[in-house]
Amino acid sequence: MKNVKKAGLALLTGMFLFMSCNNNTDKKKEAEMKEPKLKEENVTYTVDGAKDSTVYDGYVVYDENIEGKRPAILVVHEWWGLNEYAKRRARDLAKLGYIAMALDMYGNGKRADNPEDAGKLAGPFYQNPAIAKPVFEAAMNKLKSYAQADGGKVAAIGYCFGGAQVLNMAKMGEDLKGVVSFHGNLTVVPAVKDLLKADVLVCHGAADPIVPQTEVDLFKHQMDSVGAKYTFKAYNGATHAFTNPDATANGEKFKLPIKYDAAADTASWNDMKVFFGNIFK
Repeated sequence: MKNVKKAGLALLTGMFLFMSCNNNTDKKKEAEMKEPKLKEENVTYTVDGAKDSTVYDGYVVYDENIEGKRPAILVVHEWWGLNEYAKRRARDLAKLGYIAMALDMYGNGKRADNPEDAGKLAGPFYQNPAIAKPVFEAAMNKLKSYAQADGGKVAAIGYCFGGAQVLNMAKMGEDLKGVVSFHGNLTVVPAVKDLLKADVLVCHGAADPIVPQTEVDLFKHQMDSVGAKYTFKAYNGATHAFTNPDATANGEKFKLPIKYDAAADTASWNDMKVFFGNIFK
């Protein structure tokens, strides 16, 4: 009789555990199936110790359905300045489960709507790359201040001008898990073995005349010479600015060799997702 009771108790316990596990699994699946509930915030920040009073804009977004901390991604804009495209990419990242911040490298609301003004805004960062570091760090500190941000898992992505900036930040030794450059310049700052800590993914248009093969070869040589951990992806037929749907119209309007490429856009975004999956393990 005792054995029968013990067997019955064991059966009930097993059923309870099975139902409990199933319930937890169902809750997890339910959370995963929910449409993202994006929380969007426009923020401002300044650079500590700066000699001027420049105020920088930022756009922070995350999914409120996700509880707890998550990896944090900084998004650096094209040479036009912080615009809707950079913000859209931040939202895309939030939908993947990250907290993202589209940052402002120029400050005081500076934007450009033509190549001449854009060149004037971006030019100083190519002439003196070091000026970007305190601006980038101020944005990173702002993002890390969020309770949803895992300060130990921070990465950055950038487009064109922004791609060059995130590569520069990695080469200058910023404490990042990884950076992703989409159609950015590659050799503004040389790689230094003792400084480069971040993993690097470069998403490059194989037909990009603005970042020619000579620059690609030099980049690879520099990275290989210091034993850098990087992945270089080149997308056949893709030219400069291939991820931005507005690139084709801007190229035609301003006679620039830029054009949207849907296949390369999708492929590079998927490559980024795999890259993040690896560095945030």
